[in-house]
Amino acid sequence: MISDPDMPAIELGAQEVAAGKPSRKGTIGVVVAGAALVTIVNLTAAVYLYRGMNDLRVVEARLEKLGQFEQRIGARLDTINNGFQSRFEKLDSQLQADFNEIDRNVARLEQNSSVAASDDSISSAPEPTVITTGTEEEAPAVAENMAEPDSMEMPRPPRKRTPAVAPPPNPAYQRIQQADGKVHYKKIN
Repeated sequence: MISDPDMPAIELGAQEVAAGKPSRKGTIGVVVAGAALVTIVNLTAAVYLYRGMNDLRVVEARLEKLGQFEQRIGARLDTINNGFQSRFEKLDSQLQADFNEIDRNVARLEQNSSVAASDDSISSAPEPTVITTGTEEEAPAVAENMAEPDSMEMPRPPRKRTPAVAPPPNPAYQRIQQADGKVHYKKIN
């Protein structure tokens, strides 16, 4: 072994760290810090995942209740729909019956009017109208007569009035009749 007296002696227990290589303590500290960070991220993710699963269970339970609610509402709507449909069917049948009755009445009236038109024995005189010009004391008697159809008398037809004789022409006017039949009066001064 060559020894150089000027060279310091090397101790075997202590090793010198070469410049540029990290120490083992630093590497272990970085690994421990990284592992702690990953653990914290995992714990946070686990907490949020657990909360998310609980929320998902609550939503599923609500969806089940919503499905049952939808079935109940559907059943009630079907019941109401059936009720309305039966009412509409009743109204439709009533309307059809009313229309059929109206058609029968119109046909009967047409038949009666054709029979009446072909029958010459029926008079075409209009129905007489009753005109009351009596006092208030006569009104109950008229009402009693109207109530009893057997004692009702047919009113007399109105008498034909003869036109009054025209007054003689005024001597202050002259009557002029033209060839076409028009009559004019001219005042005489």
